[in-house]
Amino acid sequence: MSSIKQNIEQVISQIDLAAKKCGRDADSVQLLAVSKTKPIAAIEEAIAAGHCAFGENYVQEGVEKVQHFAVSHPNSALSWHFIGPIQSNKTRPIAEHFDWVHSIDRVKVARRLSEQRPAGKAPLNVLLQVNTSGEASKSGLGFGDIAAVADEIAAMPNLVLRGLMSIPQKADNYDSQLLAFTRLAELQNNLKATHPQLDTLSMGMSGDLDAAIAAGSTIVRIGTAIFGARDYSQQA
Repeated sequence: MSSIKQNIEQVISQIDLAAKKCGRDADSVQLLAVSKTKPIAAIEEAIAAGHCAFGENYVQEGVEKVQHFAVSHPNSALSWHFIGPIQSNKTRPIAEHFDWVHSIDRVKVARRLSEQRPAGKAPLNVLLQVNTSGEASKSGLGFGDIAAVADEIAAMPNLVLRGLMSIPQKADNYDSQLLAFTRLAELQNNLKATHPQLDTLSMGMSGDLDAAIAAGSTIVRIGTAIFGARDYSQQA
C-alpha cells in the first residue's frame, strides 16, 4: 500500500504532466489536499512530506484541526481552506480560524465573515462558488448574479475577493469537462475588467484534473487520491 508521501508525489506528477501538455508552468497550480474526515495522523504524514495546504468541509472538525496544528506546528506555514457549504450561523468559527473560503454563495454569509474576522488577522481570502451546470441540487451562484455579488463582496473590509470556485456536473468525457471549466475561466476573465485582483480559479478534482488545468485552474482539490477512501460514519 502506498504512503501519503508517495500519493502526494504521484498527484504532483500528474499536475506537472497536465500543465506541460497545455504549456503552463506547473508552479501556477496549487495542490489543495482535502483532509475532511481524515485523522490528525494522516495530516501529520502530509506535512512531513512537505505539504502545507489543506481543505476542510466541516466546521467543527476543521476548526479542531486548525487549533491542533497551530499548537503542534506553530512555525509551519500551513494554509487552511474551508471548502464546504456554509450555514450563516456557523460563520464565526470559519472567520476566526481559516485563511481561505472557497464556497461563498450568498452576500449575507460574506458580510458575516467580514464582520467576524478578528482584527489581528489578515483579511480572509474568498472565492465565489458558481453553479456552472445550473443543477438545482448544487450550491453556487448563477452566472447572472456573479457581477453584482462580486461588487458587494469586494467592498467588504476584512475580505479579499480572489476568484471563483465550481464543482461542475460529473462528466467522464474530457471535452465536456473542459467546456464546464472554460465557462468558469471566461466568467473570471470578464470579471477582471472591474476586479483586476482576481487571480484564483479553484476547480478540478481527481477525475477531471487534466481538463481543469487546461482551462486555467490555479487550485485543484484532491482528497481520496492522497488520503484514501473517506469514512463519513461520524459526520452528521
